[in-house]
Amino acid sequence: MPHFPTPLSRRTVLGAAAATAALPALGTVTASAAEARPATASTKLQAGGDLGPNVIVFDPATPGIQAKLDEIFKQQESAQFGTGRYALLFKPGTYSGLNAQLGFYTSISGLGLSPDDTTINGDVTVDAGWFDGNATQNFWRSAENLALVPVSGTNRWAVAQAAPFRRMHVRGDLNLSPDGYGWASGGYIADSRIDGSVGPYSQQQWYTRDSSVGGWLNAVWNMVFSGVEGAPAQSFPNPPYTTLDTTPVSREKPFLYLDGADYKVFLPEKRTNARGTTWGSGTPRGTSVPLTEFYVAQPGDGAATLNAALDQGLHLLLTPGVYHLDAPIEVKRAGTVVLGLGYATLIPDGGATAVRVADVDGVRLAGFLVDAGTANSDTLLEIGPSDASADHSADPITVQDVFVRIGGAGAGKATTSLVVNARHTIVDHTWVWRADHGEGVGWDTNRADYGVVVNGDDVLMTGLFVEHFNKYDVQWSGERGRTIFFQNEKAYDAPNQAAVQDGSVKGFAAYKVADSVTDHEGWGLGSYCFYNTDPTIRQDNGFAAPDRSGVKFHGLSVVSLGGKGQFEHVINDTGAATSGSDTVPSTVVSYP
Repeated sequence: MPHFPTPLSRRTVLGAAAATAALPALGTVTASAAEARPATASTKLQAGGDLGPNVIVFDPATPGIQAKLDEIFKQQESAQFGTGRYALLFKPGTYSGLNAQLGFYTSISGLGLSPDDTTINGDVTVDAGWFDGNATQNFWRSAENLALVPVSGTNRWAVAQAAPFRRMHVRGDLNLSPDGYGWASGGYIADSRIDGSVGPYSQQQWYTRDSSVGGWLNAVWNMVFSGVEGAPAQSFPNPPYTTLDTTPVSREKPFLYLDGADYKVFLPEKRTNARGTTWGSGTPRGTSVPLTEFYVAQPGDGAATLNAALDQGLHLLLTPGVYHLDAPIEVKRAGTVVLGLGYATLIPDGGATAVRVADVDGVRLAGFLVDAGTANSDTLLEIGPSDASADHSADPITVQDVFVRIGGAGAGKATTSLVVNARHTIVDHTWVWRADHGEGVGWDTNRADYGVVVNGDDVLMTGLFVEHFNKYDVQWSGERGRTIFFQNEKAYDAPNQAAVQDGSVKGFAAYKVADSVTDHEGWGLGSYCFYNTDPTIRQDNGFAAPDRSGVKFHGLSVVSLGGKGQFEHVINDTGAATSGSDTVPSTVVSYP
């Protein structure tokens, strides 16, 4: 393994780039356009329609593709908290000589039914030149449903949280670190095939699900695999590979594709004990829904319009942009799809909840960002009402690439970010983040006590990233819960020990299972502390759970970043304390 710089916090070098604003958008929806789309109880909304100016569709004959890609990247490269949002869609065919560099809030996708329908002889690149080679803030971008033949033989994808690499075929190697092996911090691959080797190099942690890799080169702190052909064998903590042969339950994210000249959304079917990709040996299994059954939303559409469309029996396709909501989007009908393109962003105003899902089967939420408003919301995203009890095992609710942010783009507040009450819900890749940098950031300025609260039974989390909450990052009281991969950083800005004292317990655990729970299991969970405001703060543990045989954990680690705060134990009173100023993890292989 090459020698790398000591992994530190992603916030140790911020500079002016931390709070950049977007340049003027290449295309926007005007106020008059938004006002032309009102909804009343008697309004019949039109289904299908224009994908909007910030969905850029290419075919192999399109002139100037590289120039357009470069134009969008120049605008978005460092626009971490800007308002630009873009979806780059490539029709089936072959494209040569392209390098699609992706900046913030940019997604690139093929429009075939299989990744191999759309081949780029070139690269889809994420690097960290904008941040002096530090990739730990390369958030909010994605690549999906493409085949890549990298020019050099290796495609670079140096990302941190909220940057999924889904349904991709890399006919070569994949490098997950920035040029020169600068710092990198986390990521997610699903339903993808890498013909060559994956080189994480300086990546601190990573989760790969239901994929195929030709090899995996190294690990730093926490590498987790479930259902991955070619994955390294279980060896935690040396090297720190946590490997599950299959994923217990999975259902891939919905995606837009072209059937001839018609846009449709493909809904992959549920798999149990899944392993490998869903594509590559015939037609993928699932169903297709024509775009004529979707309301194609545009920025400027409010809650009344979106709810009128849902009440009309339509699904929602959220085109790129920012949507202000004065009331929740209410998803009441079984099987409803709410799919975002280009990091469509929902901002609840006046303390509203952004999205509420009823206790019904088969709802799919995917591909959007919820950004807390300035008035405190009790909850930003609610999956099932508080009294939810229905059995959804045959057709679960899925939440995929739905990200939550409190602060950063401006002051925001929310008591709880994501609440899961509905049974059998699958949350597949989320980053729930109380901002530690940007605008509107401070211990009480962007107050957010709880990240993820799980009350429902039989809930599965695959790829759970939750960071910096004032109290518990994850609280779990449902039975038979399972988490495969968890990444956490405790709140940097806790002013003193008293601020994070839970009765007699020092520090709020990153992941707490309620004392009442009798059955719970987790694999590959890590928590890090970087108490830079008061480095003397101590955590009794990173993980807290009832001490009983039905509550089990595998592959746990805690790390003190640069000695800023310390953990006394890993889980409960088990596991060695972190010590000194090093960044060597303290680990527990299995608990109890």
